[in-house]
Amino acid sequence: MTLCGKVFTEYEIEASATKFYNIFRKQLQNIPNISPEVHGARVIEGDWESIGSVIQWKYTIDGREESAREKIETIDDENKVITYSHFDGEVSENYKSLKGTLEVMDEEYGALVRWSFEYEKLKEDITGAFPNSYLDLVLEVTKAVDAHLVKE
Repeated sequence: MTLCGKVFTEYEIEASATKFYNIFRKQLQNIPNISPEVHGARVIEGDWESIGSVIQWKYTIDGREESAREKIETIDDENKVITYSHFDGEVSENYKSLKGTLEVMDEEYGALVRWSFEYEKLKEDITGAFPNSYLDLVLEVTKAVDAHLVKE
C-alpha cells in the first residue's frame, strides 16, 4: 500500500452543470439542509465563496460523525472547477495532506460531476476514513444536491 495517491469518481446528474456548480460555488451554507450526511457547517475565516476562506464541516463518514476544516484553494468559474484542502480533526490525525477537487462538465442532458482526492497519509495503517470513503461521502452529497435541484 502507498502513502500517496489519487482517487476519483464520476457521476451523471440530471441538473444542469451551472445549477449544480452554483451550489458549491455560491451556496455552500445550504449543503447541511440538502444532504443528510452533512450535519453542520460554519465559516471560520473569510466567507462561503472566496479563495482562502475556511469552513468547518460536520459529517458522517464510514458510519462515524467527524469534523474537519476545508480551505477553498482555487476557483475556476469558466471550467466549473473548485479545489479544496482538508485539515484539522480526524483528517489531520491520518493525513499529511488531503486535497479535493470538484469538476462539473456540461453534457447533452444534465451534467457529469467528477470528484477527486489527492492524499498523503501520515502512515500506512491509518485509523480514520480511507480516501475512497471521502469519495463515497461526496457522491452521496452529489446525489442529494442533484435530487434537490431536480425537484425545484
